[in-house]
Amino acid sequence: MSEQAPLLSISEAPAPADGAAEWFDGAGGAPLRAALFSPKGAPKGSVVVSPGRTEPIEKYYEVVADLQARGFVVLVHDWRGQGLSHRELADRSKGHARGFKTFLADYGLLLDRFADRLPKPWIALGHSMGGCLTLLALAHGEDRFAACALSAPMLGLHTGGRSPLLGRAWAWWMVHTGRAGDYLFGDAPDPLAYDFEDSRLTHDKARYDRYHAQILACPDLALGGLTWGWLDFAFSACAWLQAAPAVSRVAMPVVVVGAGDDSRVVNRDLKAVTARLPHGRYVEIAGAYHELLVETDPVRSAFWREFDALTGPVISPNA
Repeated sequence: MSEQAPLLSISEAPAPADGAAEWFDGAGGAPLRAALFSPKGAPKGSVVVSPGRTEPIEKYYEVVADLQARGFVVLVHDWRGQGLSHRELADRSKGHARGFKTFLADYGLLLDRFADRLPKPWIALGHSMGGCLTLLALAHGEDRFAACALSAPMLGLHTGGRSPLLGRAWAWWMVHTGRAGDYLFGDAPDPLAYDFEDSRLTHDKARYDRYHAQILACPDLALGGLTWGWLDFAFSACAWLQAAPAVSRVAMPVVVVGAGDDSRVVNRDLKAVTARLPHGRYVEIAGAYHELLVETDPVRSAFWREFDALTGPVISPNA
């Protein structure tokens, strides 16, 4: 019997119809949150949505509605360490991680938990960190999906003008000297701070404001700055995807959509990893900021055109 979990609904961002959230056990029994939404009419398949760093289920309500309108059952989840899922440290504001293997175990348990409620074909949809982890799962043998769409996936990190090699070595050293849970450079940013102009995440202020209203209404959804442990995880995950032979064995079609003016991930690395996928395709949306799914209407439309082109051939004609 599923234990119901809370799902925030506010006037600026009401929860989509025909959906509910529930708790499930992740690796080690960690309580994690996921939400399942149904379309009107017979479903054409299912989409598993994996958000980026800091992003809770609630931020994806508009994406859920877009997918419901396309006839999909939609499963969205909070990664461990964010949203209302289990946080790794006592200070829940810290964006922390302990490598990527636990994330992958959580993802497998998520799919197992909901498998009998997800009509085939399955489509994976991941943004940023969620895109990185989704591709890691596929390369580690997760083969239940028919196709995968990645929005500005974290396949290479911008390092603010610092040397990536030095940054990776520094993160490794901090983790292995017992300082994994420390903020980068001692920085402890306010997780509720408003920084639309400086963030360079989206050009769409209304959508940015909508998410800010959500975290103000439920501060437990918010997540603050990075720890050295998270940075070590991110460098390690990107390096694995850039070099591991298993990436070239991902058999399904994968579209990687990059943001032309991305300040979080390196598009050169997105292109390089995509080129290693047997059925990979890279598309870049000129002028877009990192958060393609909460960008302006023209940017979002460009992303959905790529998604529809990807999923059209794999949707059963009898659905």
